[in-house]
Amino acid sequence: MQIGPYRFDRLEFAGSLGDLGTLIPLSIALVTITHLSFTTVFLLVGLFYLATGLYFKLPIPVQPLKVVSAIAIAFPEKVSLHVMSAAGLLFGLILMLLALTGIIDRLARLFTRPVVRGIQLGLGFILIMKGISFIRRPELFLNGAVSTHLPGGVPLNLVLGLGAVVLVLFLISSRRFPAALVLVALGIIVGILSGTLNGLSWKLGPTPVMPILPDTNDFITALFLLVIPQIPLTLGNAVIGTADTAKTLFGEGVKTNRVTPRGLSLSMGLANTLVGLFGGMPMCHGAGGLAAHYRFGARTGGSNIMIGLLFVAIALFLGKTGVTILSSIPNSVLGVLLLFAGLELALLIRDVRERRDLFVAFLMAGVGLATTNMTIAFLTGIAVSWFIRWGDIEI
Repeated sequence: MQIGPYRFDRLEFAGSLGDLGTLIPLSIALVTITHLSFTTVFLLVGLFYLATGLYFKLPIPVQPLKVVSAIAIAFPEKVSLHVMSAAGLLFGLILMLLALTGIIDRLARLFTRPVVRGIQLGLGFILIMKGISFIRRPELFLNGAVSTHLPGGVPLNLVLGLGAVVLVLFLISSRRFPAALVLVALGIIVGILSGTLNGLSWKLGPTPVMPILPDTNDFITALFLLVIPQIPLTLGNAVIGTADTAKTLFGEGVKTNRVTPRGLSLSMGLANTLVGLFGGMPMCHGAGGLAAHYRFGARTGGSNIMIGLLFVAIALFLGKTGVTILSSIPNSVLGVLLLFAGLELALLIRDVRERRDLFVAFLMAGVGLATTNMTIAFLTGIAVSWFIRWGDIEI
């Protein structure tokens, strides 16, 4: 069904599921480890998806801030609910300042094509490696409760993952049976058959949603521990990378005229200010998420509207029960989604022809893969690109 610029069909819905491999593991970990409210987290994710789909009219993704999430999960004793709230407020205000002053447009000039492609290639490799690590896990589910092995000691999760890769390859271009939709549906069936819902107490209704008031110490901790390490990756991936990926996939023109560095920065700024006020999960856009939505069939903002409404419903009606239900998607399914998202993102390198540009892009990708830190990769790419131009060096 087509309503104006929005399409609502199986392909759009399948595409909306393409980024679950990033969203589900990090959000569930933040809820269980840092004690964020399940309803607050997924209600704001859903509302951000709705707003993003309605404004940009394209499948622009909604993702957790990866650096913030990783640090919060690794150091829960340092990152309280109030520190997470302060991080959202600071991050939102900084991004709105960059957008409203136009500074973001000047920063965008630092990101030449080889630098952007290097970021995308590096993130693609990281997503591929992360996807493979999910497929190789002996545990079948995120909570690690089930670790099933077949005869010979082969993990069931690995076998399911290999089968899922074959399934996606067969269905990747199917309009009748969209790959991501079939894959997630089969994954949920496997979870139910494995007993993940056995003994589940169906406590319906939302978990508490309330304003959070951080103090000065919370803001100081958030700034130096969470926000400053996140900013370079956000500028490179969520702002510049997403804008470039949108134009590469959907072309220049009316379709992408809102997907600009300023528009993306303002969008994330407004969303994270709201996130900070209610202690939700700090969020961003992302080139990898856009590639994932596109790879599995999403072409309009209709995919965002559908997944947004789904998350709002889960947040309001399932509450804590939703953690168990979302955790019942097998690791192998999440891994395959990440794997194909990474491949789609890495393939954007195909329009780079010059040897010097390829050198910079592959160097950045290598640094990013080796360090899993795209901030270091970005700074390396900027420095090497400038040095090659300054020295007029032939590669």
